[in-house]
Amino acid sequence: MRPNFVQRFETISSAFVIAIAGLINTTISVNAQQKIPVCQPPNPGEYLLLVITPTAEYQRQLRSALPNEISTTTCQYLTDTVTRIGGFNTIEYANRWARYINNIVGLSAIITTKPAEVAQQPATVPTVSYNPQPLGQGYAVLVDYYNRPELANSVQQVVGGNVGFASYGQRPYLLATHTTNQQQAYNTLQKLNERGFFAILVDSRKVVLLRSAVKVQ
Repeated sequence: MRPNFVQRFETISSAFVIAIAGLINTTISVNAQQKIPVCQPPNPGEYLLLVITPTAEYQRQLRSALPNEISTTTCQYLTDTVTRIGGFNTIEYANRWARYINNIVGLSAIITTKPAEVAQQPATVPTVSYNPQPLGQGYAVLVDYYNRPELANSVQQVVGGNVGFASYGQRPYLLATHTTNQQQAYNTLQKLNERGFFAILVDSRKVVLLRSAVKVQ
């Protein structure tokens, strides 16, 4: 009788230890996710790549595809865990690395740079219908308007066409352009950044169009 009791006790103890270990590992994993820092903005004149890497495996694959001299940081951008890659001094340089990452690892990168101060423009009134729908295939250039919809006037002057409203990562943006032409998207991004807007280039399949055009006055 005693050997069986000891064996059962050891089995129960082992199961208890395994359960506790699993709980500790889960807690550590959750805490680690909660401690991911918010991404730091780029320095003036610097272009950033933000590559969406939600898991450690994606992060490892990306890191193994990059040279050792390129520094990366895992951080939080909006609702996504991303790998931040900085140090690019031209959009062409950042663009080459974005294409490399897409071709080698199969991951898409957001390109952004440091915004400058944008001059105040006369207020405008959005007067178009609300009709949310996915943008679909291609590239979208979005502008953070900092809750100042009057900036649509300035953005329209830069892009020379209609400006819409869109949602990306559960945040609203001005939609400067949507195109399947990658070079056209990069050119628009560069023009907006040179004029001091905080513009980003993203996969348009992840963007929801809220208003197709903003009527500026």
